[in-house]
Amino acid sequence: MKLKKVVFSVLSVALVGSLLAGCGSGGKDDASADGKTKVTFWAAPNPTQMKFWGEMATAFEKENPDIKVEVSQMKESPSSEATVQAAIASKTAPTISENINRSFATQLADSKAIVPINEIDGMKEVAEKRKMTDSLDAWKFSDGNQYVFPVYSNPILFAWRTDILKEIGVTETPKTYSDVLAAGKKLKAKYPDKVIWAKADLADPTAWMRWFDFFPLYNAASKGNPFVQDGKFVADDKAGKEMLTFMSELQKNDLLLAGQATDPFETGTSIMADLGPWSFPNWVEKFPELKNGETYTVSTPPVPDALKDAENVNTYSDAKGIVFYAQAKDAEKKAAVKFLDFVYSNDKNDLKFLETTNLIPARDDATENATFKAFFKENPALKVYAENVPYAIPAMDNADYNDIQQIIGEQAWNPVVRGEKKPAKAWNDMKKAEDEVLQK
Repeated sequence: MKLKKVVFSVLSVALVGSLLAGCGSGGKDDASADGKTKVTFWAAPNPTQMKFWGEMATAFEKENPDIKVEVSQMKESPSSEATVQAAIASKTAPTISENINRSFATQLADSKAIVPINEIDGMKEVAEKRKMTDSLDAWKFSDGNQYVFPVYSNPILFAWRTDILKEIGVTETPKTYSDVLAAGKKLKAKYPDKVIWAKADLADPTAWMRWFDFFPLYNAASKGNPFVQDGKFVADDKAGKEMLTFMSELQKNDLLLAGQATDPFETGTSIMADLGPWSFPNWVEKFPELKNGETYTVSTPPVPDALKDAENVNTYSDAKGIVFYAQAKDAEKKAAVKFLDFVYSNDKNDLKFLETTNLIPARDDATENATFKAFFKENPALKVYAENVPYAIPAMDNADYNDIQQIIGEQAWNPVVRGEKKPAKAWNDMKKAEDEVLQK
């Protein structure tokens, strides 16, 4: 689910462009030779998502014989983003595609390659039927438009090894920074070789990695305050420095392991881990001893002590959705809306998506909706994810997100994790570098 840094070179566009003739939408006629309106839909490069959308297209076509929904899997080589860029350049973009996050959508919107969904007749009604008002609000762009219709939203939460916590005398899941540090002190007293958080990515500056460590903690500490907005650095200085100070304290007390470690949380080397819902199928297969409510629990990110009583804690959302491409004919877009209305007007289709993909539908009512009750009863850990969808914030809407996030790692996060910079200096160095990028 992790989006990697994208470099859109002329060479990659040319290479990918040559691969797209069979899956693009070609001449963009309003109807195909058999009189049907054709909607070309690119599903994410994930077999389970491809399966879901293929089945939806088949069911839709039975009720709408005048529309053909052609589903194909988005190519990953050299990257799904490069594939999209190449299709746009060669005028073979699909009618719609999923697998677009908010940051990449900003690049597409800046180049007028996609159209706002709020300007497409019928999409407001689709969102209302799906009951996703709060989830959709978090996706609003700086220009006031909505360019992405979110399909799924995976809040990044934190797992805790409750079995080890009990062994060291901690009976409640740590919520605040002080709670975590106190648990760390008890952990070291009994198990000197164990740590709170073990993850090689902590010391890696690669931009996309900040979605899974920096932003969950920053969003929680700042109560969802944006990092960048309208092309300006607007991050909450107090929250940012507090969060880096927390990381610095973990480092000073030997409670971080930023080197390579194989399955550190699963094997008990660490007792906390950032976690997406995609981890659970692997655990069932490889670590059956991990049982929710017995050996681990899932919680929101740690917060500053001042937020100890906060009921709803913000985090980052690993989330992607559907966009409408500007190259598509009006008739194709209209047919695509009809297809999406077919999918999302029936809650059972979102249940099928959840069962098929293990990805959390981007809707506000999943834990209250009777359609999902049995599923969440059998999968209580996933219920926690669904409950946090309204408070999970998607990627920033800035086309320079890769540079911005690279700076976070290089100037602030990584040096603090390695003990090379004091938190205040790290934050200020990062802020200065961000301002320089944003002012270009």
